[in-house]
Amino acid sequence: MMTATENISIPNRAGLTDEAFITLYRRMWEIRFFDEKVDQLFAKGLIHGTTHLAVGQESTAAGSGAVLRKTDWITATHRGHGQTIAKGTNINEMMAELFGRTTGTNNGKGGSMHIADLDTGNLGANGIVGGGFPIATGAALTSKIKGDDKVALAYAGDGSTNEGSFHESLNLASIWALPVVFFIENNQYGMSGPFKTMMNVERLSERAKAYGIEGVTIEGNDVIEVINTTYDAVEKARRGEGPTLIEAMTYRWKGHSKSDAKKYRTKEEEEDWRKNHDPIKLAREKFVAAGIFTEDEAEEIRLAAKQAIEDAVTFAEESPMPAIETMFEDVYSD
Repeated sequence: MMTATENISIPNRAGLTDEAFITLYRRMWEIRFFDEKVDQLFAKGLIHGTTHLAVGQESTAAGSGAVLRKTDWITATHRGHGQTIAKGTNINEMMAELFGRTTGTNNGKGGSMHIADLDTGNLGANGIVGGGFPIATGAALTSKIKGDDKVALAYAGDGSTNEGSFHESLNLASIWALPVVFFIENNQYGMSGPFKTMMNVERLSERAKAYGIEGVTIEGNDVIEVINTTYDAVEKARRGEGPTLIEAMTYRWKGHSKSDAKKYRTKEEEEDWRKNHDPIKLAREKFVAAGIFTEDEAEEIRLAAKQAIEDAVTFAEESPMPAIETMFEDVYSD
């Protein structure tokens, strides 16, 4: 409940205050700096395996995460660092996880694509495309059976909507009116091809019609639109009125993974998205215009976020490597 000392300079259906928007803005920078730092560390051979970066998609993660309760569930994707940060996972522990250290979220055994954090409601990132759909649907079924008011939100990319797990999960969620939101980050490309060549629909949200649920397409780089739409879908699910399919249009600045040379798109296209559709720039302009903070204060927030990521790297580097005798721990449930 808003107190007399709290301000809401930008009307939004979630009732986020100016203070909440300041926190949101910092989180957007933390998400960007985290992935940019991971990019650098991978190139230096300090992080192993592979990574999938979401630079340019900060609004979808931060905006949707801002309207979820700590007790709500999410399933993140293989491109899930931002989604995990937005849900509240400790950044130091996330970085340590990528370094394979014992202080990581999963004792250094999950890595970039398999971070899970039950304390913040994160049921896990998933290296399987579309793998989070049935997990989130199952969590929503659990919530309905128990009669609590938890909502599950399944993040996924546009390519995952061609997987059987997507269609099966939407069908089950629909017929049982489960409290789940399917949040598709449409970043224009599935692996190395434009999404429009991989499906014969204008909007992915149209696929909701086949299951009798609501589908909506939004501007994913407009953080206020993301907040409003996600809030409506989450609260609808919490009231027992069933699922929603959200398609948030956005763009990944980096390649699909570290091995992607991005030969399937032009430099001009990339530059246009960076220059004219940067979600952090758009958010800053909105917040400064609304008087939430000044340009100087925005820079202070940016620098604080940057320092937080540098501190996370230091934490990870100073954390211990797992002992060889722990190799078979955490493999099976007790």
